[in-house]
Amino acid sequence: MTLRFLAPQSRAVPAAFTALLALALIFNGQALAHNVDTSDAAFLQAQSGVAFWPYFYLGAKHMVTGLDHLLFLAGVVFFLRSFRDVAVYVSLFALGHSLTLIVGVTLQTTANPYLVDAIIGLSVVYKALENLAQQHNWHFGIDTRAAVFAFGLCHGLGLATKLQQLSLPEEGLLINLLAFNLGVEFGQLLALSAIVLAVFAWQRRSTFAAQALIANWFIMVGGFMLIGIQLAAYWLD
Repeated sequence: MTLRFLAPQSRAVPAAFTALLALALIFNGQALAHNVDTSDAAFLQAQSGVAFWPYFYLGAKHMVTGLDHLLFLAGVVFFLRSFRDVAVYVSLFALGHSLTLIVGVTLQTTANPYLVDAIIGLSVVYKALENLAQQHNWHFGIDTRAAVFAFGLCHGLGLATKLQQLSLPEEGLLINLLAFNLGVEFGQLLALSAIVLAVFAWQRRSTFAAQALIANWFIMVGGFMLIGIQLAAYWLD
């Protein structure tokens, strides 16, 4: 079956959605990857022993400001119609994310952070493409739940590679990682609640189908930008 992704019926994408993505892509360079900013890095390296709440806060901050996470999750929930479905898919993503974050840091799993983040950008492109295909009743033959879990593993590994570069203190490391991960999940819950409420309200509009085409093109472009930035950094490093 031919994929007809061109010539969307309407250009009236909600202004808030378009503005949010455009501003994030242009001005929020730190959100384009799992980077830990300088002040947060210095803080983490200065800690000794268990520091539950500071790690929890930084985990939540990472998720709320993580454009790659938010774009992927927006793509995941775009055509879901119930909170139960949202819970299933987000739980699979969270499970994958948590596994590679904790295991990757504790076992010092080595991986190139730029290439991992490029794969994370690919996850955004994939989900947008899957959404566009779904509107035309075409399927990739890949179980969406399995794909969400697999890309969750990639997202967690991306953060693990960044944390490994900080030489975190060994004392209390496991508890601190658990606190950080709980913060990530809390931040995800906050961000996702806003996204889901907005998408569910948007789905009730008669123009949703046409606008969804353009919105997912925006998401896909964002994913390609993430890939390009990371591959460029890989070759220049």
